[in-house]
Amino acid sequence: MIPVNEPCQPGPQLRNWKLTLAYDGTDFSGWQVQPGERTVQGELQAALGRVTGEAPLPQGSGRTDAGVHALGQVASFALAAPIPPGNLLHAVNRTLPDSIRIVEARIAPDAFHARHSAVAKTYEYRVFEERPEPGPAVMCPPFLARYVYALSWPLDLDALQAAAGHFVGEHDFTSFAATDPDLASRRADEGEQRDPATAIRTVFSSHWERRETDAGSTLVYRVRGSGFLHHMVRNLVGTMLDAGRGYRRAGEIPDMLAARARSAAGPTAPARGLFLHSVEYNGADT
Repeated sequence: MIPVNEPCQPGPQLRNWKLTLAYDGTDFSGWQVQPGERTVQGELQAALGRVTGEAPLPQGSGRTDAGVHALGQVASFALAAPIPPGNLLHAVNRTLPDSIRIVEARIAPDAFHARHSAVAKTYEYRVFEERPEPGPAVMCPPFLARYVYALSWPLDLDALQAAAGHFVGEHDFTSFAATDPDLASRRADEGEQRDPATAIRTVFSSHWERRETDAGSTLVYRVRGSGFLHHMVRNLVGTMLDAGRGYRRAGEIPDMLAARARSAAGPTAPARGLFLHSVEYNGADT
């Protein structure tokens, strides 16, 4: 008797997931998995493994650096586990470190990808204004120190605003990218969907505001754009702070952009003041 082959049973149906996360980046070596380092991507992958028995590598909307925080990082990955989104959110949050939290979990269309599908991103940078004198001293409270760049130099908000305005539009941001052009190309975030050899990006809005709280005054820079090069936002901020202190003129920025040389622009602001605020997608993609 000739055996009859039984039909193959279909495997489990993979579903594409979209997670939105917030994290304190202080104690992590950035988003991306690195050998021997503690990273946000690695912690999320491990937590998913503990909850579902699967360990997909979550793809982030961008690779935040060591010490950079996120209010709305987005990650995508596929899972076979038939777990409802609310259950996944609560179960994974229970096993993640306290410094990482999923704020939203949902099933996404199969074509959705956290990085490739992104159409815009917004970053914030926070500067705490210390006042050592005159009058009562205003110092950065210790509970804010991990999340702001504390400066005791007087800063001119009008000069900061004037500098910020020069970045709006499409520009070659080579002067504001990481020093190593190969590294800048590899580490560009959602801009990698374009030609990685170019440093041309479009900034949709760029502005500063002063926020008053019981703890003191914080200057907040918010920038929204199509994509950002490695260290780009921190280099923009470092340059603008020089203008706010009077070390440079805001009117010099067009020449810095035209120079296409990192040495033409200002210093790199510390990572601790930077937040990935949010990532935008077309409605049909999510």
